[in-house]
Amino acid sequence: MSRTALRICPLCEATCGLTLTIEGTEVTGARGDRDDVFSKGFICPKGAAFGAVDADPDRLRAPLVRRDGVLREATWEEAFDAVAAGLRAVVDRDGPDAVGVVLGNPNVHTMAGALYPPVLLAGLRTRSLFTASTVDQMPKHVSSGLLYGDANAIPVPDLDHTSHLLLIGANPLESNGSLCTAPDFPGRLKALKARGGTLTVVDPRRTRTARLADRHIAIRPGTDALLLAALAHTLFEEDLADLGDLAPHLQGLAELRDALRDFTPEAVAEACDVDAGTIRTLARELAAAPTAAVYGRIGSCTVPHGTLASWLVDVCTLLTGNLDRPGGALFPQAATDRTPRPAGPGRGFALGRWRSRVSGHPEAKGELPLSALAEEIDTVTGEGTPVRALIAVAANPVLSAPDGDRLDKALDSLEFMVSVDPYLNETSRHAHVVLPPPPPSQSPHHDFAFNTLAVRNQVRYTRPAVPLEPGRMAETEIMARLVLAATGLHGTDPSAVDDMVIGQTLGKAVTEPHSPVHGRDPRDLAGLLTGVNGPERRLDMMLRLGPYGDGFGARPDGLTLERLLAHPHGIDLGPLASRLPQPLKTASGKVELLPGPIAGDLPRLRQALRERPDGLVLVGRRHLRSNNSWMHNVPALTGGSNRCTLHIHPDDAERLGVRDGAPVRLKGAGGEVTAPAEVTDAVRPGVVSLPHGWGHDRPGTRLGHASADPGVNVNQLLDGRALDPLSGNAVLNGVPVEVSPVAETISALT
Repeated sequence: MSRTALRICPLCEATCGLTLTIEGTEVTGARGDRDDVFSKGFICPKGAAFGAVDADPDRLRAPLVRRDGVLREATWEEAFDAVAAGLRAVVDRDGPDAVGVVLGNPNVHTMAGALYPPVLLAGLRTRSLFTASTVDQMPKHVSSGLLYGDANAIPVPDLDHTSHLLLIGANPLESNGSLCTAPDFPGRLKALKARGGTLTVVDPRRTRTARLADRHIAIRPGTDALLLAALAHTLFEEDLADLGDLAPHLQGLAELRDALRDFTPEAVAEACDVDAGTIRTLARELAAAPTAAVYGRIGSCTVPHGTLASWLVDVCTLLTGNLDRPGGALFPQAATDRTPRPAGPGRGFALGRWRSRVSGHPEAKGELPLSALAEEIDTVTGEGTPVRALIAVAANPVLSAPDGDRLDKALDSLEFMVSVDPYLNETSRHAHVVLPPPPPSQSPHHDFAFNTLAVRNQVRYTRPAVPLEPGRMAETEIMARLVLAATGLHGTDPSAVDDMVIGQTLGKAVTEPHSPVHGRDPRDLAGLLTGVNGPERRLDMMLRLGPYGDGFGARPDGLTLERLLAHPHGIDLGPLASRLPQPLKTASGKVELLPGPIAGDLPRLRQALRERPDGLVLVGRRHLRSNNSWMHNVPALTGGSNRCTLHIHPDDAERLGVRDGAPVRLKGAGGEVTAPAEVTDAVRPGVVSLPHGWGHDRPGTRLGHASADPGVNVNQLLDGRALDPLSGNAVLNGVPVEVSPVAETISALT
């Protein structure tokens, strides 16, 4: 007999509620949960394929341990014994920095990924941290840290109430949104237009989102910061800036105006390939709109001036008085946020507290560039110890980082590597131990990260839809045991990790004057926590201490885990609201409009006014039925438009002799690949586009469907040297490439 169960979808940032149909322990169907307080029944193809993702036959079902050079199934005890021996040997001999930690994109889509990596890093005390953030959104963290004093204080557009939305380098009709958690992003954009609002899209490709827009501006890739600087300049020059209620919270307005003096629309027009009149019109419309928001995403982050572009997105919002007001861009308030502290100066945000060993890249938000991982492993000369052991959690950097060939070889040279991954993929195939988490149906779910970026305040939690299969281990337990093995406590009961965190958190909370539990006994508070296990008790604690919590009885109508469980479709906490100055943690207690690192990088942007690419440049693209590399093994999510083809404009194709469907060679600084051409005017002339996350052709993986249609790894065209200097983010867009028909290459060789 079939039954239904609720589950929050973990397959993209939209976090839609699902209703699963289950036969026995198998998920046989998935539809949108119409009663979900946030997604209200919306579902995309990824969510509809939840059952296929969950039941992928290539998912590992038992740990793997390398013996005599071969990965073989082992018991959990054998696996963690090997992890403890392998990691501690390196730490004891070479110190904690010789152990690298890589956290991948799927890591933020699970409860375990939110709760345990911070504990692992604190216990291990390594500075060798690399994450997917530095091939994605790190510029936004850095710009927010510099502006607001908190790298996680990211304002999101108030999609449901704005009257004017300017999107730069974003394609939410394919991605479902990013750094802006919004189920049914397409429907929200259509609603914006239906209420008479304006949608403007700046993108070198005519994406599905661009086709919906009132105006599409096909900018030259990599020049987003120049365009935004010209918009801000125009707001100053034409006296269009109107700070409104923001004025008392800002510092450095006059200095900002002076810093942007050179970026006139006329000065940037040729570099951006956007005429000056259009730029001025954009600025005037932004200023004239009753409410407006500017939203920039991966296309404006993964470029040479990613941090400056991210900073200028907020500058344009600020100058029009649209920061922290309904209809503009606001700071969400998640239910598990820390207890709000009183407004006032904070510590601020610092960059470069340490540097990478080989190239001296400054850390950002505690991370080193993922692009530097290979050299940190394979370069043995110089000061310090190379990375000799690696912990990879839901990470596949062989495909997601530049120059996968070099990283592939580097991983093979490691003394020890452990991967927490459901698949034997292009990266985990190098591991000495692979620890496979269970399918998502067998795991609980709460979105710790994405609720801090949601367009409406709400809270939802779903317990596992089906019980753990025999022989499986919960992902939370896997991560807790990994913490213990890595920190010299192997053999301790894994519940000790959660107990330690609870004790430390409550011990600190009772000493904080603004806390609702100030002065109380932390042991008594711990005894009040509910939940069937340590992770649930930690969630209960965070809810109770959070901005909507009951404060352990101080606010009887506040949130607790028990109350949340009584609302299986979630609890609506209301629309986003103005919060300044409370979120500000800068040393001044104000929004610091022109931070020193930003001012120091502006000369490099001025130099870009004179730069022009000589040939073709490459940009990436996303597919609606994919999320980087981790869904290409599901037949229901491949095929159709989700193919690894090179988009090239008809004019460029004719000039180069490229035929639609014929193979073409792409050559970049890091190597070359061959892919079929797809001739289309969806890209502007001078631009080619290849999707990210493909290249499933390396031996030793167990990805049957993906390897049958492997595609090519676009990141192999990069050598990893092009980075945004402030954030360490890889430059993935606007990259010069050479394109030629394969037939011409063969004839030239013969």
